[in-house]
Amino acid sequence: MERLERSGRWLRAALARGRLRRRLPALLLAIVVLGSALKDSDLVPDTPLQNKRNPLNVYFVKVAWAWTLWLLLPFITLTTYELARSKFLYGRTKSVLLVLRRLGALLVGTAVWYLCTELFIYVENLTGECSLQGKPGQPPRLYASKRECHQDSGVWNGFDISGHCFLLSYCAMMILEEVAVLEALSIDHSSKLRVVINVLFVSLCFLTIIWVFMFLCTALYFHDFSQKLLGVLIGLSAWYGTYRFWYLKPFSPGLPLPNIPLSSKKYSYSR
Repeated sequence: MERLERSGRWLRAALARGRLRRRLPALLLAIVVLGSALKDSDLVPDTPLQNKRNPLNVYFVKVAWAWTLWLLLPFITLTTYELARSKFLYGRTKSVLLVLRRLGALLVGTAVWYLCTELFIYVENLTGECSLQGKPGQPPRLYASKRECHQDSGVWNGFDISGHCFLLSYCAMMILEEVAVLEALSIDHSSKLRVVINVLFVSLCFLTIIWVFMFLCTALYFHDFSQKLLGVLIGLSAWYGTYRFWYLKPFSPGLPLPNIPLSSKKYSYSR
């Protein structure tokens, strides 16, 4: 438990403060630019990470939103409820309502993930064509989608916006925004709740490290530069449009520190 507490303190200093949250968008953009330059220059060595079936990609990145969702769900619930009860002195009913409001951020995130994923599939189908060795004597077949092409063992050539760059950047930024609540949360060291929150917090931090690392691997090994750049720009736009704009408004899930006046929120989240 003492080791967990030390890990939580160190990670809180490194990740939960505003400095990394402020610098990560520029870092992600730099990774895309430099990673693409190295990829195009054939300077990247061969590693198991260039195989799409590597364990990190299969068991983490392919289900990145599920990992993010199921770790943030209890973390937001517990931290918001504790903040409402101990810091704001809310009653039980008002605290539960605040928790439900804040969990709306996960519904918004799920909608962003789903709509953007469907948009990427639509764009790739709209801009692509199937490369397939036709059988002698048969007229060439027109394929309407990547799925149909793959069913006949063809290769679909379309504009494939990087879903990895979009989702990994969005998930990493969302986690950093949500763990900012720890700046205002104070729980007794001997409390079991503190242990649970520390476990969730450390897990979210390691998940963020995995997301950024796999984002780097995507930049080095996959997609064209324009596909990766558009993917990360959409991910960062989704984060900015929610946490930097919409969540400052009254009719929204709100920010992790909901009691701070509007002007102070803008200050604390951009300092």
